[in-house]
Amino acid sequence: MYGVRPAPPARPAPPFAQLLRRLPAPRLTGLGAGLFALVAMVLIGSVDRLLFDGSAVVYGVLFLPVCALTALWVREADLVTAPIGVPIAFAAGIVPIAGGEGGIGGQVMAVVTALAVHAGWLYGGTLVAGVITSVRKVRQMSRRKRRIRAAAGAAAGAPPAGRR
Repeated sequence: MYGVRPAPPARPAPPFAQLLRRLPAPRLTGLGAGLFALVAMVLIGSVDRLLFDGSAVVYGVLFLPVCALTALWVREADLVTAPIGVPIAFAAGIVPIAGGEGGIGGQVMAVVTALAVHAGWLYGGTLVAGVITSVRKVRQMSRRKRRIRAAAGAAAGAPPAGRR
């Protein structure tokens, strides 16, 4: 056939990419990804309170991989939910380490203060989730475009229907 080129030989993937491919890759729905992040951050906050006396640095550092995993494990159809769910999980998980005294009002004030003081971790984790989901979306769109081009090329090279 004219105009058909053989596919170029496949390049081996970099070692880091090979390592990432060996990790588990569950596909969570948007709700599942949000629940994963929420449960993980509440557990991290509780363990942080018990072991590290509510260290905000430990909580913030552990928030970043939870954001990355949430963004990596959400389904492609629900990519937009990861950057929305992780700040909610951060806020829920900070309750155990916020402290607060004097009833519900004191607890609410402690949580609001902790959110304000540790907003850098919150923004950083949300940025991590947003960048990962954006890259995944761009890759999804380019794969779709490639499939459409391949289908159009195959249709153009195929004999018309009814003739053989």
